[in-house]
Amino acid sequence: MRRVLFFLTMALLAGQAFSQDSSAKTVKKYKIVKFSIHQEIAPAATRITTKALEEAERKNADLIILDMDTYGGLVSDADSIRTRILKSKIPVYVFIENNAASAGALISIACNKIFMSKSASIGAATVVDGSGAKVGDKYQSYMRSKMRATAEARGRNPDIAEAMVDDDIYVAGVSDSGKILTMTTSEAIANNFCEGQAESIEEVLKLEGIEEYEITEIKPSWIDGIMGFLLHPGTSGVLVTLIFIGIYYELQSPGLGFPTLIAIAAAAAYFAPLYLEGLANNWEILMFVIGIILLLVEIFAIPGFGVAGISGIILIFASLVLGLVGSDIDFDFSFGGTSEIGWAVLRILMSMGAFVLFLIFFGASLLNSPFLKRIVLTSDLSESRVNVINRPKLEVGDAIIGKQGEVFDNLRPQGKIRVDGKIYPATSLGVVIEKNTPVKVIREEGGLLVVKPIE
Repeated sequence: MRRVLFFLTMALLAGQAFSQDSSAKTVKKYKIVKFSIHQEIAPAATRITTKALEEAERKNADLIILDMDTYGGLVSDADSIRTRILKSKIPVYVFIENNAASAGALISIACNKIFMSKSASIGAATVVDGSGAKVGDKYQSYMRSKMRATAEARGRNPDIAEAMVDDDIYVAGVSDSGKILTMTTSEAIANNFCEGQAESIEEVLKLEGIEEYEITEIKPSWIDGIMGFLLHPGTSGVLVTLIFIGIYYELQSPGLGFPTLIAIAAAAAYFAPLYLEGLANNWEILMFVIGIILLLVEIFAIPGFGVAGISGIILIFASLVLGLVGSDIDFDFSFGGTSEIGWAVLRILMSMGAFVLFLIFFGASLLNSPFLKRIVLTSDLSESRVNVINRPKLEVGDAIIGKQGEVFDNLRPQGKIRVDGKIYPATSLGVVIEKNTPVKVIREEGGLLVVKPIE
């Protein structure tokens, strides 16, 4: 009997040990996707966020962790990142290593949980311009609404979120100093804007009771680096300025070639990353191409500058603006900050302003520089035949050959001249001749009077 009891006891103990071992083996191993934003909130940050969220969905991850340290950046990109995080079906935690200021605060509040290091801070979300100056109240209103809506979506105090933007917002015991709100880690914990203090991702997971896990880290590739550089507002602004510079010098001296190449290369660098990111659509790029074609028609086929040229410029401007926003636009052209297209228009207008400044300081001197004259066609082509469109022979007789007149429409190189009070289609010998310049008729060729300026 004792032997039977002994064996039963041993069997029971073995069963308990096996049960404990089996339960240990069933401890869940979390699949975690991690990515970092340690730079300005710009298109590169939006790109890495999108990659991380897509990878998390592909891996069917249990958790996404954002390692954050930023002083802020572009409101448009911050809003895009915020929207993606709010729509994520997988929980997103943020670990603030040091700073989550301005746009970084908006992104952090959008996350399901916030963890901060001992020396970290969050807040100071006032919208400023490139020089750091506070912009108009319309933009502040936009940011206030985004901060408030995001805090409400995550069950946090919306008044505190709004106080991070507006120093007029009063929150008893939190924001009553008349200054923009920025909270330390302890203050954020006390006001439910932080779930806990940690000094590393590992400590964050320990606080959440996650012991077994596998982390997949998403890092930018060299392609991401190039895309981020081209999509940066500073870079895209320079590219737009180069497009306008190329078009301007082509209008000044048709047939130069080099300005056209500059404009085309800048346009390709501008639209390519926008297209790959899904912002620029085929029809927007087609709009730009049609605008260029209309300008070329105006330059080479239609004397003067009229409907075709103006239409071309409008199409080019519109395509540059629409390329900066997605296909889901509301066509609200106000500058109230509630529309992405308002920011896009402002960016293109700033690039045009840079173009105007370039012309003021360098326009004429560059056109007459020895460098430009070596690589483009700016001299007289008197020894070459001018290729013109075949036209019916002018019925003017030999009497007009050798006569003097004046340019009626700019010759670029084709246009119109006035001789003895009558208007005739004409062409120069490959040079631009401005309106009212005295000219002499040399011959009739291909339905045009060939003229040269009178010195």
